[in-house]
Amino acid sequence: MTRRRTPLDVSGAEFRALGHSLVDRIADLYDSMTSRPVTRATPQQAIREMLEGPDLPAHGEPAGALLARTAELLFEHSLHNGHPRFFGYITSSAAPLGALGDLLAAAVNPNVGLWELAPVATEIEALTIRWIAELIGYPASCGGLLVSGGNVANMIGFFAARRAKVPWDVRERGLGADPRELALYVSRETHTWIEKAADLSGLGKAAIRWIDTDAEARLRPDRLEAAIEGDIGAGRLPFLVVGTAGTVSTGAIDPLPEIAEICARHGLWFHVDGAYGAPAAGLPEAPAALKGLALADSVALDPHKWLYSPLEAGCALVRDPKHLLDAYSFHPDYYYYSEASEGQRKINYHEFGIQNSRGFRALKVWLMLKQVGRDAYLEMLREDIALAARLYAAIEAEPELQAHTLGLSIVTFRYVPVDLAGGGAEFEPRLDDLNRRLVARLQSSGELFVSNAIVDGRFLLRACIVNFRTSNEDIDAVVAAVIRLGREVRGQFT
Repeated sequence: MTRRRTPLDVSGAEFRALGHSLVDRIADLYDSMTSRPVTRATPQQAIREMLEGPDLPAHGEPAGALLARTAELLFEHSLHNGHPRFFGYITSSAAPLGALGDLLAAAVNPNVGLWELAPVATEIEALTIRWIAELIGYPASCGGLLVSGGNVANMIGFFAARRAKVPWDVRERGLGADPRELALYVSRETHTWIEKAADLSGLGKAAIRWIDTDAEARLRPDRLEAAIEGDIGAGRLPFLVVGTAGTVSTGAIDPLPEIAEICARHGLWFHVDGAYGAPAAGLPEAPAALKGLALADSVALDPHKWLYSPLEAGCALVRDPKHLLDAYSFHPDYYYYSEASEGQRKINYHEFGIQNSRGFRALKVWLMLKQVGRDAYLEMLREDIALAARLYAAIEAEPELQAHTLGLSIVTFRYVPVDLAGGGAEFEPRLDDLNRRLVARLQSSGELFVSNAIVDGRFLLRACIVNFRTSNEDIDAVVAAVIRLGREVRGQFT
């Protein structure tokens, strides 16, 4: 019988040649990362023209040339979040072993939705969940799964909460089975995932109670308690409170132990959005507010943020695994699988979340945890926090810069020309406009990349350090570049 050969198939020898060539190119990228610009800020139209038109080609081209050209496009025209001077969004430098893990996962291509389809992959994911829980001080007996990122990880907890705390069968009868309005509570600093969840769940954004924050952008427990009691008195049905462990703008940590007490007192589900800050809870010196995430019914965190994993890698943890099964498990006839031997129930991850077909996201995270170990991971987090403190101190020492906040590994600050310093409220709009222009200039310069934050109504520059390549030299370069380019923008602005 003649073996079928298709354009997608390659021999072992050809794959080996393609792979070796590509790995060599990637290794060169890693070695040259510090000498490259963070980004070339190539215009959109120019990139589209490089891709050689919008029409699907009728005929293919050799794989080797295609890979070489595509690698060059990506290397030269990407924003390199692995660069040591990338301080923009909370996307970490990705560990090289994690990249190889993704290659290995794609090569085997297990569907980690059913144990029989992915026996080893399923068990690796279960072990990864346990290790992540142990790392952050959460009960290792929890349930959980790997998902695409923070939005989905938080939604996993949200829908588990709705199922657990609504006193009727909401999966069978829907939200209209009871006239009471559901209510949930978040701080004004909570990430926009909560709006998506309220929308997609059918509750609507009107169900969200935005609780005021204190001077350090932390949820106020007194305002939370008053809002809950007000809704109960009005005949509504509170069911969920979200605390944040590391806000996007400033890294603020809500008073999680106090929130947990309020939730226990009123019988509400306590969820922690730790997409960014949860890994730091594993530090012995972490504040009690952060360690309070151990009290939560569910926690979301992103290994592709502060565990240095390649995208995509989000993680949802739920204290009692049965709540995941209650919220997500269905058993149609076409899902047939046998029980495990020795009385142990097999893990079928399609029962734990919204996906049936699931890639092997856990492999890269498991490999990295194995490679590094707990102690070295915590030391890297500690170093990132120390680098942020160094940046804050350096900014405070410069008369043309104003330091505003320091939280975990996030610093917010702004450029203030000497002639505008101490000018009063009438100068604030001008300073906001100046710093908006400066952020755009910094981002397009290729020297470094920062983002922005709005704090107390002021437009600020924001640097987030979740990067195992960043060193003291890179931190010092931030201050010098901001002052130099700030002066240039100020001159143009005047």
